[in-house]
Amino acid sequence: MIRPAITFGVLVLAAVLAGCSAIPDKPVRATLYDFGPALGGNPGLVQPPALPALVLADVETTGALDGNAVLYRLGYSDDHQLRPYSQARWSAPPPQLIRQRLRQRLGRERPVLDLGESAGMARNGGAAPRVLRMGLEEFSHLFETVSQSWGVLRLRVTVLDNTVAGEQLLAQRTFVVRKPAPTADAPGGVRALAAATDTVAEEIAQWMQGLR
Repeated sequence: MIRPAITFGVLVLAAVLAGCSAIPDKPVRATLYDFGPALGGNPGLVQPPALPALVLADVETTGALDGNAVLYRLGYSDDHQLRPYSQARWSAPPPQLIRQRLRQRLGRERPVLDLGESAGMARNGGAAPRVLRMGLEEFSHLFETVSQSWGVLRLRVTVLDNTVAGEQLLAQRTFVVRKPAPTADAPGGVRALAAATDTVAEEIAQWMQGLR
């Protein structure tokens, strides 16, 4: 009589444990990343702009680069495939984050306007400022090996003069920057891409100062 009772108890316990294991785990929310606080400049110091105003258009891109996923490539396996990190997301699409960072950098030395603000100046008889247009071509965490990786950014930049005949090409350049990732994971890729963006913003600012 004792043995059947023990057997029945074991079966009940096994059924309870099986039922618990069937309950789905709470979904893990993806970690959100941005580029961190902008460096340089003194927000408490107001100085007159040294350079003429510039219109900063939206950064254009297509495909996966227009989403919020943090993307990586396995260069040692198949560098033609973009893969998303499953538990990492940008707080906004990379084109928006890059434009915001560039606006912060250019804004240290000149007024930076949106396209709508430029149209308002033209209606009021003011001089139409130059337009900066950009196309994001690459923004990913590239693994050359399992342990060595880089944040890679490639940005095509076009500067146009506003004339009575419309926009006319002044200069165009493609900026390519690679920054080493401190760790071989999503946080390391994010830090490398943020550093690459800051470097590109600085290079664009210096390049723009040399245009006449």
